[in-house]
Amino acid sequence: MITLVNTTATEELGKIIGRAAEPSDNLVLTGDLGAGKTTLTKGIARGLGIEQMIKSPTYTIIREYQQGRLPLYHMDVYRIEAGAGDLGLDDYFEGDGLSVIEWGQQLGEYLPEDYLELLISKDEQDENLRQIELLAHGEQAQRFQTRIMKAWEA
Repeated sequence: MITLVNTTATEELGKIIGRAAEPSDNLVLTGDLGAGKTTLTKGIARGLGIEQMIKSPTYTIIREYQQGRLPLYHMDVYRIEAGAGDLGLDDYFEGDGLSVIEWGQQLGEYLPEDYLELLISKDEQDENLRQIELLAHGEQAQRFQTRIMKAWEA
């Protein structure tokens, strides 16, 4: 469990994740509206060396950022109700970059086979406080989680 005290800490965790990412890593961000999923993704982009402004892909579904150490595929699948199988997401999940998927549980059976899920919980008393739980689904995700935790604890 990781505790984040403010948005700066959220972005710092994101930077660590970006630096720890390897090709074909998949990250699913799970949390309520306003939990900090896009803030975390901004930090991930910085950790990958991407300086471009990161915007939520709410209406475009996928935004690609190619100018970092690895490509970043930022997805927001909140609005997908059907047809996820027609989006060709496997090309991203198995590709040469890091896929960050907001609201990934919406994909159901179309989730990647191997992914690291970050469960982001807001604190009821402190609006800035977040609790992050990392759940690895697969061997590659387990290695990704280990790299993140080692860097976070350092």
